[in-house]
Amino acid sequence: MSADSYSTDPSDTPEASGPDQVRELATIPSIEVISRAAVMLMSAAAEKIGPEAGGDEQYRDLPEARTLITALAGLVVAASPDLGVHRKPIRDGLKALQLAFREASAFPDEPGEGPGEKLTGPPRA
Repeated sequence: MSADSYSTDPSDTPEASGPDQVRELATIPSIEVISRAAVMLMSAAAEKIGPEAGGDEQYRDLPEARTLITALAGLVVAASPDLGVHRKPIRDGLKALQLAFREASAFPDEPGEGPGEKLTGPPRA
């Protein structure tokens, strides 16, 4: 790993992950934790898809994007009953990523075979 890949943020050090941080996490509502995880998965997948999803061509990695989208689909399906007002925007984000992945693929998957589609069904444009 290069020196450039390490964080310079002091809050990322092992010393910063003590009991105070655990207590802070304990105060965050579960829906916020789930929403943050979904947003992180969406952002990472968009970067890996490339320009079709607003990412950069140099970071395109469709196998990685597939994994991230499938993980997001699993999270969305599992948490759907509890997402409340967050459900629609997160589902819309997932659908947009699935469609962008299909567009970015040289040989698109059959409907129902794309990333996360076994969990959500094929996205409709």
